[in-house]
This record gives sequence, structure tokens and C-alpha cells, in this order.
Amino acid sequence: MRRGFIKARQHEPQVKALLKSATPSQRIGLLAQKGVYEFHHNPHLLKRDDGVEKVAQLLKLNYTTTEVQQRVLQILKNYHSSPLLHNKQIIQLTRGDEGFPKPIAVEKQDYRFRLYAAMDCVFIEGDINIQHQPASLRTLHILDFKTGKSPFDRRQALVYLVAARYLYPEYQAIASFYNLEVGKKSELIVISDSELDKIEQELANIATKHQQDIERYQQKAQFFNTIFPPNPGYHCRFCPFNSICQFSSVPKKIV
Repeated sequence: MRRGFIKARQHEPQVKALLKSATPSQRIGLLAQKGVYEFHHNPHLLKRDDGVEKVAQLLKLNYTTTEVQQRVLQILKNYHSSPLLHNKQIIQLTRGDEGFPKPIAVEKQDYRFRLYAAMDCVFIEGDINIQHQPASLRTLHILDFKTGKSPFDRRQALVYLVAARYLYPEYQAIASFYNLEVGKKSELIVISDSELDKIEQELANIATKHQQDIERYQQKAQFFNTIFPPNPGYHCRFCPFNSICQFSSVPKKIV
């Protein structure tokens, strides 16, 4: 149903307004990502005693809520003391607020679809000084940042690995997650080319069904709940649409 709100009802005033806003958890994740970006965009701040304070100023943390300030400041302190990407050969590091990435056109004999993959960070594994080594012998590492209790979802990493086939075809790719708030790393996710072929085919099937769902909704909007069925539970607390979703398990506020 969350997908339905985002893809099928995105132009409705209430939905559009919620898409532009961010929950505290989303705000913390975004600011944490921006913080990592600022540390590496201004690498001298990693060496300064007041580096955390300077990045906090760049992020304008004083304009956020107390909870957001406290948690993001702790994330910045953790990263400043142990910068995960220090001395890494970074190919891509996003701020997190760039919006939808450029679509990847996946075209095969049996299917075609557009793949969107917003990667937080991409770097080369190994010694940063080994510049002469062929790309085919070096490993591309796709890293996704998490905060709070966000789970490490292997499926997300698999989509990144499919995207890497097209964005960085000269490299062998692996993926992992890192929780900036608790300093926890996931296992490295590595799969074979044949497994990637199967995942790509599955993504093609999902893309086809998604397009069919959109068309069904456009024809019969009254069946929204059937086309995009609800799945209420604890995760409703983190859904941006819980205030307008009749199936949300989050208690509605009485005004």
C-alpha cells in the first residue's frame, strides 16, 4: 500500500504534502548521510577537534528537534572518531537529498524496464595506491548507510548489484550495509552472475506487475485497497502515510 501511495496517488494534495515532509527517523537518516558526505567533502574536518561542531553547523542541526539533534550529533561523533571511509578510493558518495537517480535502461530480448538505484556510497576495495591494477581485478564495494533500528535487507543489496552491472561493468561488485548509529556492519553480499541473471528477471516481472497495477488503479481507483493491499504492523510507525491510511496500526491523534 505504501508503494500505491507513492506511485499511484502521489499527486493527491494530502499524499503530495506527506511526500515532501520527513518523519524524525527519516530526518535523522538524511542528516547522518549528509554528515558523512560533509566529512569527506571537507576532509580536513576529520582531523580537527571541532570537526563535529563544524559539520553540525553545515547541517543546521540547531534548527531541528532535540531528539534529532542529539542522535545526529552522536552519529557525527562516532564517525569523526572512526571514519569508515577514511583512505578509501571513493567513486560515489551522495548527500542523500539528490532525489530520484537517473534510470538505468535494462533491455534484453525477453524484457525491458527502467531500474532506479540510489546508492549511498561506492568505493574501490583494497589499497588506494594501487592505481595501475586492471579494473576487472579490483572489487567495487557498494555501501548503504542505515540508522536507528533499520534492518539490513539483503534484497536491497541485490538490486544494487544488478545496477552495478550496468553502471560499473568493468568491476566485480560486492555490497554491504553499515549502521552509522550503532557502528554495526553487515556481512558482505556476493553473488554469481547466474544468480544476478535470475534477480534481474525477477525485477523485470515486478516492473511488469507494477505497471499493470498502476493501469488498473487508473481505471478503477475505488479498488485501491485491493490493487495495493495493506500489510499493517509495527512498520506502520515508520510509514509516512500512517496519518491518512485507514489500515495503519499507529493510533490516530485526536484533534
